[in-house]
Amino acid sequence: MQRLAEPDNAFWGDEPAPHSPRHQSRPPSRGRGWRVLGWVSIAVSVLMVIGSLGAYMTWRSLDGQIDRENVDDKLGDKRPAKLNNSMNILLMGSDTRAGENARYGAEGGERSDTTILLHISPGGERAIGISFPRDTMVQMPSCTKRDGGKSPPQLAMMNAAYSIGGPACTWKTIEATTDIRIDHYVEVDFSGFKRVVDALDGVEICVPRAINDPKAELVLKKGRQTVRGDQALGYVRTRTGGLGDGSDLSRIQRQQAFMASVVKKATDKGMLTDPGKAYGFLSAATKSIKADDRLTLSVMQKLAGSLKGMSAGKVRFVTVPVQAYPQDKNRVQFNMALASPLFQAIKQDNTLPEPAPPPVPAQQPGAKVPVRPVKPSKVQVAVYNATKTDGLGQRTAEQLEEKGFKVAKVGTKKAPAGFKTQILYGPGGERQAAALAAALPGHPPRAYAAGKPGLVYLVIGKDGAVMPGAGRPLPKIAGELRADRDVCAQT
Repeated sequence: MQRLAEPDNAFWGDEPAPHSPRHQSRPPSRGRGWRVLGWVSIAVSVLMVIGSLGAYMTWRSLDGQIDRENVDDKLGDKRPAKLNNSMNILLMGSDTRAGENARYGAEGGERSDTTILLHISPGGERAIGISFPRDTMVQMPSCTKRDGGKSPPQLAMMNAAYSIGGPACTWKTIEATTDIRIDHYVEVDFSGFKRVVDALDGVEICVPRAINDPKAELVLKKGRQTVRGDQALGYVRTRTGGLGDGSDLSRIQRQQAFMASVVKKATDKGMLTDPGKAYGFLSAATKSIKADDRLTLSVMQKLAGSLKGMSAGKVRFVTVPVQAYPQDKNRVQFNMALASPLFQAIKQDNTLPEPAPPPVPAQQPGAKVPVRPVKPSKVQVAVYNATKTDGLGQRTAEQLEEKGFKVAKVGTKKAPAGFKTQILYGPGGERQAAALAAALPGHPPRAYAAGKPGLVYLVIGKDGAVMPGAGRPLPKIAGELRADRDVCAQT
């Protein structure tokens, strides 16, 4: 194996390669004055934050604030199979003007303008929120209508399912179009939006230019800022003022950016370590939530427990890939060439058990005793991409995190032609390097005296960094957002 020249301090100080893909929006479409933006971020964050509250009576008081309904008899018998222990939660933002919501103006009927499938990998290793554009044309199955009758199977816009049969019809439609089994649903209206944002002491946003929108009563300066109360509501209400092009896909981009900021703020260490702040946020959130009756207290406790160690960096937001709908320029349809791999990866997402340590063979006199590796969770890895393949370091780092390794840094390195992948370790890091070598066979680790104590370095060469037995990776989707990203990075 070609040896890596002893790197100097500048090599180990290289900065990570940037990666900020952008989503392509379609031309503006006509629609109502404003849409629900960011409400479902409440539901994305609730289960992550609730894991910090351990007292049973605290759980009880929060659980009693959630409105629940039974939908089992409305889903039918022809449902996708459940293939693993992941959790799929359908998140919907309703634009109802009933009750408290009447203050936001009259609007006939009731729709779900925000539809997101939140997928939580087995063991709470990662989460991804998949947005379904409301004006996507889909084949809707027969649903139980609100009046008890049956609707016929039909070709319709995605958000029509909610109007016809409420959450159960949207649930049934998503299952039929993706072949992904859904476990629960959570619905949020916007009457509690301001109190939730205020419970977080505001949410950080970034706007590309100063905004003055009288209709939304919104005045914002250019750049990074924290919004609260009416200002936050105005930000998610505005359809003008230079924020996007007015299309549904542009709206979703802003919605995902806002959700990412809510998740980042809700999972901040200051929030999670302060029971008073955490309870205030959860109390405000649960007052605005409606869910299926199988999302019980015990289910929420179990799920929240598995999410305790999840950071904002392990939460992504993507939009289902779509393309123009030929019959109507104001509608879209799934781009199945790109959407199918995403749906299949979600459906088949599995977390493999940690491999057992290799057996220690009988030793010959004078033979070196093999190093016994530690658990991946005890290993800190710095990943460096020494190839010309953009994004290889970041993708490898994410795969290592999914296997339980702790990634300390992702960077790049110039290397000579023919350079092959190497595993190096600093003083005292022999057992940690052995664990990484077990996950990446074929790359015997070697000591690096100038390395940081206990740190393992993975430098990827032309032979890559293949992890045998890894589960199907979730494909990259153009425009995806990570919840730990800088809010101004993509403006």
